Amino acid sequence: MRWLEIIKLRSSRNNTGAFKEILASVDELSQSGLTEIRVYRHAVLESDLSLHLYWETKGPERDGSGLGLHLAQTLKDFGLLDHTIWIRAQRTIKKNNG
Repeated sequence: MRWLEIIKLRSSRNNTGAFKEILASVDELSQSGLTEIRVYRHAVLESDLSLHLYWETKGPERDGSGLGLHLAQTLKDFGLLDHTIWIRAQRTIKKNNG
């Protein structure tokens, strides 16, 4: 099953450097089933970041993966944190641009 773990950080200061250092350590903490990691920055507020962990396992972890929980614990010192788990509700709909 494919599932998505999202860790959103809302901060009053720009923590991009610290965030990059934390992500650099992810290779050492990687878990089986992790297929991709994407980092997004808010379009206007540069200090707001969203980390997306894409998983393919037998099922989603109810409270988050060990890696996600570790990252959330580490990042909470930088501001407000939201850690959620998502599964796809329906098939992906792709718009045909033809």
